[in-house]
Amino acid sequence: MSPRHLSLSLCAAAVGALAIAAVAISPSRASEEAVIIPPPAVDVQAAEGVQTAVIAGGCFWGVQGVYQHTAGVLNAVSGYSGGSKMTANYTMIGTGTTGHAEAVEIKYDPKKISYGKILQIFFSVVHDPTQLNRQGPDTGTQYRSAIFTANDEQKKVAEAYIAQLNAAKVYKKPIVTKVGPLQAFYAAEDYHQDYLTLHPNQPYIVFNDIPKIQNLKKIFTENYIEKPTLVSNAKATN
Repeated sequence: MSPRHLSLSLCAAAVGALAIAAVAISPSRASEEAVIIPPPAVDVQAAEGVQTAVIAGGCFWGVQGVYQHTAGVLNAVSGYSGGSKMTANYTMIGTGTTGHAEAVEIKYDPKKISYGKILQIFFSVVHDPTQLNRQGPDTGTQYRSAIFTANDEQKKVAEAYIAQLNAAKVYKKPIVTKVGPLQAFYAAEDYHQDYLTLHPNQPYIVFNDIPKIQNLKKIFTENYIEKPTLVSNAKATN
């Protein structure tokens, strides 16, 4: 995250109550508004066993939080993708010069949720895919919109879906999401994991990320689960 995240953490106690009150008045307020979009016309064929999707859509706190409230997701881990192992740490990522994006690795059960559905949620409620190298208040290539594909089938589905959504003109501007092969994913520091659940009153979370969860519940009711699937719980059971 940017230095602004740290300053917000410091002032959370002072303005948290005001932020919560503001959301109570306007629950849909968020940096990126949700968009109702059609499902992908092409999807990955159902497979046996746990599957993996890696996506980037701005600050990973909110991205992780959305998928932790998504049925069929077994674990969603905040981390970094797009650069080398040597630079995969919060301090260096923050410079925007490492090639990394703040990303989330999603382990999911393909019998309960498809890759296409994960992408539909990504493009609908997770972020604004028309913003280049930024999301809401966060700017820099580390906040870019990206899909890191694990195989050719994921690549085909992701590219076809972007073309489908652009053709349907569901957004006011073209999608800028980059699709590229997954080279590696590096988990972020422990203090970034489960951040939304652990800090629900932090102003940044209140204004930017809680609305994403609310939109997931509203738009994808059949895919929403109230109790989040946390990284801490996954570690305890593995």
